[in-house]
Amino acid sequence: MASERDARRSACLDKTTAETSALAARGVRMGGNAFSAVLLVKGELAEAEKDGEPPFSGADGRALRASLERLGYAPEDWEWLLSVDEGGEPLDAALLREAVCALDPATLVCCDEAAAMLLREAYADDLALIDSLDEAMLAPGVVAHVCGMRVLNLGGFAAALSDAHEKQVMWARLKRIPPLGEPF
Repeated sequence: MASERDARRSACLDKTTAETSALAARGVRMGGNAFSAVLLVKGELAEAEKDGEPPFSGADGRALRASLERLGYAPEDWEWLLSVDEGGEPLDAALLREAVCALDPATLVCCDEAAAMLLREAYADDLALIDSLDEAMLAPGVVAHVCGMRVLNLGGFAAALSDAHEKQVMWARLKRIPPLGEPF
């Protein structure tokens, strides 16, 4: 029984490694725990990130990780994806969608409008089926359900960190996506 379970785990790990390696070879930049429930997506990079610092290693990353942990997520239960390539150009919408599908998060958080805009393009057909206009437009602060994922557009998380009121707005938005718990 244990060897069967180990074989399934190994196959799952091999599949995910192959998918993420193929995406990276095509210019997709991602990191963190590929088996996480939460995927953080951003397209507006800080100057330090443009100069080679790892994404989400600055104040925005620390604040997001602390917020997720405070909500009850495990400290390692997050992954990140950039909606731009190495040169800062937006990814092709189909490639972004492929990356999101490969990472398969339960919850996707758009950290800025650049990420939200590309996600709208990548999931345009699915968003068009949503009755609520705010959800279909991925309006900041609204949780939309898209292809089995909760999607929250924070609407400028990094920029909000310099303003006490805006930080509270971001915290209120993040509280809308508590951990879902075990699926069984």
